[in-house]
Amino acid sequence: LSIVLFPLAGALLNGILFSSGVIKTRHKTENKAVSLIACLSILVSALISSYLFLFVLNPGGIVQNSFTWIVSGDLDLKFGFLFDNISAVMALVITWVGFLIHVYSIGYMHNDEGYTKYFIYLNIFVFFMLVLVLGNNFPLMFVGWEGVGLASYLLIGFWYSDDEKAFAGRKAFIVNRIGDFGFLIAIFLIFFVFGSLDYSTVFTNAMSETFMENVPVVVTAIALLLFVGAVGKSAQFPLYVWLPDAMAGPTPVSALIHAATMVTAGVYMVTRCSVFFSNSPVAQFIVVTIAVFTAFFAATIALSQTDIKKVLAYSTVSQLGYMFMGVGVGAYAAGMFHLVTHAFFKALLFLGAGSVIHALHKEQDIRKMGGLREYLPITSKTFLAGTLAISGLPLLSGFFSKDQILGELYEKGYTIHWAIALLTAFLTALYMMRLYFMTFEGVCRVPSGFLKKIHESPSTMTIPLIILAVLSVIGGYIGVPDFIGEAFGSHGINLFKEFIWSSVAADETHITTHPLLGHWMLLILSVIVALLGILIAYYFYIIRPEKVSALISQKDFKSLYEGSNSKWYIDELYEYSFIALFRELSRLSQVFDAKFVDKAVNEIASLIYGIAGVFRKFQTGLLRYYAAVMTAGAILLLAIMLFY
Repeated sequence: LSIVLFPLAGALLNGILFSSGVIKTRHKTENKAVSLIACLSILVSALISSYLFLFVLNPGGIVQNSFTWIVSGDLDLKFGFLFDNISAVMALVITWVGFLIHVYSIGYMHNDEGYTKYFIYLNIFVFFMLVLVLGNNFPLMFVGWEGVGLASYLLIGFWYSDDEKAFAGRKAFIVNRIGDFGFLIAIFLIFFVFGSLDYSTVFTNAMSETFMENVPVVVTAIALLLFVGAVGKSAQFPLYVWLPDAMAGPTPVSALIHAATMVTAGVYMVTRCSVFFSNSPVAQFIVVTIAVFTAFFAATIALSQTDIKKVLAYSTVSQLGYMFMGVGVGAYAAGMFHLVTHAFFKALLFLGAGSVIHALHKEQDIRKMGGLREYLPITSKTFLAGTLAISGLPLLSGFFSKDQILGELYEKGYTIHWAIALLTAFLTALYMMRLYFMTFEGVCRVPSGFLKKIHESPSTMTIPLIILAVLSVIGGYIGVPDFIGEAFGSHGINLFKEFIWSSVAADETHITTHPLLGHWMLLILSVIVALLGILIAYYFYIIRPEKVSALISQKDFKSLYEGSNSKWYIDELYEYSFIALFRELSRLSQVFDAKFVDKAVNEIASLIYGIAGVFRKFQTGLLRYYAAVMTAGAILLLAIMLFY
């Protein structure tokens, strides 16, 4: 409970003391106090999470029921929390990465007029995210689920005076509601089937052989409805469209929401509800297919984007696809492991992008950058570490987590999916190294008069970058695959996998190993495609940059480039297919309201007014008149009593 409440306390304290004007101080003094309260509240939650982590190293977990929350008919629900191995991992990622992003925000937002409001929103977001991952029942998870949707709306549209940014926040909110509807129906169905919404009761009953044999269709329905919620929150096709536009918010928000926490909520939810997915091959196939398509589709868009944050946004969509590939095939530990490593290197990349934007005074177009390594040495080195990690360079964190997912795909019979995912890994290395080279290497395209103003970010921004860079390099060693460990003389135990599986409410899906390719061959292929992507990017953007324009201008590639650069016109398709239709319906509703609803209300009001006018005539104000009416009424009542 204290893990959850400290971020909320930080938000309330800042809101009461500073946002409401109870304490009036000078601008700099207020900023220091606000950031201190906000950061300390997250740090305390992180320290408590770390302390409790020691108690869940052994199987089990900590269950804390605070009070009876909802009693309605057969539903008797406690307001309680569960700190087991899965939620422990999420809590550590949310609080520690969240703390680093809070510290980074001190430097990034120091001149913003909404400084206090920003940190209040940030604390509220962390509070709801912790409710989501620590709640021990579905309604409490849903409270956190909706809460992070609200907080993300406030943070994405933080600069709401800009119409484009306000629209981006609204778009994120509305698209997420579509997925949330599926999640809500799944909760209703779970209660209808199991008569409870508490995790322990539902999962225990769901794991019984009798239930699985008798109601496979219900299991599939629950799994798919839950996945609809995950598609919205974790930006999978076709509901991914909100995430790239969400880059309108401050860059630290992008790092927190779209790298480490909110977008991974769907992966956590599928892992938590693994018993439904592992017992529904149909649901697993659908999850993996959508995940592979999303990963590849987003990677093709990222290849041509010129906004530094948009490249990272589509990269996030693609990497989320990898996470769902893992959990979709039943390799929940692999999916969660990539969630953790992705939190490290993607938060690093977003914060690195923020450092560049901060140095260039809001410039985000990578075509106007280049050669910044000389001016931003710390940012460039840490950004390179994150880029190589996400590209899958051997021995870095992304290498271990992504290759486990690729190996699980192949070994469990998803050969075509594996081939597409391998191609996506190549594209990932290509577009990420393109981003690095165009930003930090080659010819400097920054105006010469502006170069003197460029300087490295303050320590409040660079220290989090360095810490995340170190984690991006060494973070993968907590989950070294068994066969690699055995090759180097260890016992071959994947520590992360062993830790996660003790809390997964499902048996590991049976593995069908293909004789054609073994573990090492799969690993070698993955390394080859990553290195190939890096080398091609180096050739086109460092050695022969003029070749890019020549290639794009060719007839065969021009249409592909335009399609990629225009995001394959999905937003336009949604505009004409759905948005325009609902806009026209809303116009019709305005006519209906005016002609029928408003008219009916006005007519009723006129009728009542007319009746009141008749009765008003009896109100003369003369006492003898009222006495005469009362006498007549009494006589009438007596007559009725006598004759009837």
